Amino acid sequence: MVRVVKLGIKRPATHGLLPDPKPRDVNYTLFSVDDHLMEPPHTFEGRLPRHLQDRAPQVVETEEGHQVWQFDGQPYFQVGFMCVAGRPREDHRVEPARYDEVRPGCWRIDDRIKDMDIGGIWASVNFPSGVTGFGGTLFSETKDRELGLACVQAWNDWLYEEWHSPHPDRIVPLGITLLSDPEKGAEEIRRNAARGFRAVTLPEQPHKLGYPPIFHEHWEPIIRACAETETVLNLHIGASGFPPMPPGAPLLELGATLFGPMAIEACAEWLWSGYPARYPELKIAMSEGGIGWVAMLIDRVDNIMARSGYGRGWPDKQNSPSDVLRRNFSFCMIDDPSTISTRDVIGVENILFESDYPHGDGTWPDTQEVMRKTLGHLPVEEIRMIAHENAARLYRHPLPETCIP
Repeated sequence: MVRVVKLGIKRPATHGLLPDPKPRDVNYTLFSVDDHLMEPPHTFEGRLPRHLQDRAPQVVETEEGHQVWQFDGQPYFQVGFMCVAGRPREDHRVEPARYDEVRPGCWRIDDRIKDMDIGGIWASVNFPSGVTGFGGTLFSETKDRELGLACVQAWNDWLYEEWHSPHPDRIVPLGITLLSDPEKGAEEIRRNAARGFRAVTLPEQPHKLGYPPIFHEHWEPIIRACAETETVLNLHIGASGFPPMPPGAPLLELGATLFGPMAIEACAEWLWSGYPARYPELKIAMSEGGIGWVAMLIDRVDNIMARSGYGRGWPDKQNSPSDVLRRNFSFCMIDDPSTISTRDVIGVENILFESDYPHGDGTWPDTQEVMRKTLGHLPVEEIRMIAHENAARLYRHPLPETCIP
């Protein structure tokens, strides 16, 4: 039974879902490395220990007609801009969205596969959106660590059993973990890796959320577990929130504009944390960060190592910072038409493509056309790498027998 609470946010009028678009022509086998899911209301039902089950996150109905998640007495919104695919432009806004107002592909797996087929998406890495945040942080914030860990495990169990397992060739299992207890967090990464998880998501700048900075030894067990299990560490830009805004700034507009600067800042922090240097096998994907800033970062670290002398604290005497960037990091693009020309500096083998379904930045159902405009002029072998080969190698995930082109 759905409980009713008062939220105090007026519900705007909605205009209903648009008709299903026609399936797009597939010119490229696309392995999308950044899409999102909306957890269904039953996600946590029956998945926590009995003495904790009544404290699990649940969907509640507000007096105003919203549907929101509630956990530890606090509401958490699945805001409209998180699920805009297939909705009229008038309904693209920041407000709690009901399940019947978004495409069922946001939260039902068979409908997701249908939408992937419409948009020409072969395989997909899916991040959480609503109840846990992009970096899976919510359950690490609760003071009751037993409850937090139980919720993390329940979410991962749901993802594995209901989202990945029905279509294992189409969905790459990406998990969350406990951030407040790195030993327990590492155990959860290993538990998931043993059953086939290929990735985990963490906040890209944890200090902004009150956790120790990435330079702290707190993160060592989690990093080591990722490296030893070949679990890709996905850092979704924006998972730690927007940067501080000047008074009067348009928060949504400015924050969305700054994804590139946010990405270069986060990537530089992880590079200089020393973890990629100490763990050569560690793989880090800068999700939804784009590629426009990567060549600039490479130029800058080359400069401080060769000329300015500012890089004398670099811990790896065999490999330069730019060597480690190319060895350990992958960079994920939605389009970047003006800066795909820098791919030789970045390394074509380090560039991945994404559709970002069903978010406001997403290109569904026209991702194939966006790819044509962005990649169509490249050599065929480079198109293959960016469209699917690099991602398949990184996530150790199968491709169809025949790939296009």
